[in-house]
Amino acid sequence: MKDEYDIVRYPILSEKGTRLSEEENKYIFRASRRANKIEIKLAIEKLYKVRVKDVNTMNVRGKKKRMGMVVGKRPDWKKAIVTLEEGETLSFV
Repeated sequence: MKDEYDIVRYPILSEKGTRLSEEENKYIFRASRRANKIEIKLAIEKLYKVRVKDVNTMNVRGKKKRMGMVVGKRPDWKKAIVTLEEGETLSFV
């Protein structure tokens, strides 16, 4: 099995993520593109010592960028929205 830090890279701190964490007890993470929902759930529970209720994932396509005449592309990545059980919270401060 992969290391937990390889599966869940880091939390995404944004306005939408803050609103979801306050209102719906959901947290957003950047995950490995090869990780599935079960691996993400087990990694979050082991890293943060919380109980996970549900995991939703989505593949985000990288944006095309250009620098003068050179056209490039940012890498694709996976976003995981993790719902915690009632009474569980995470702190990223």
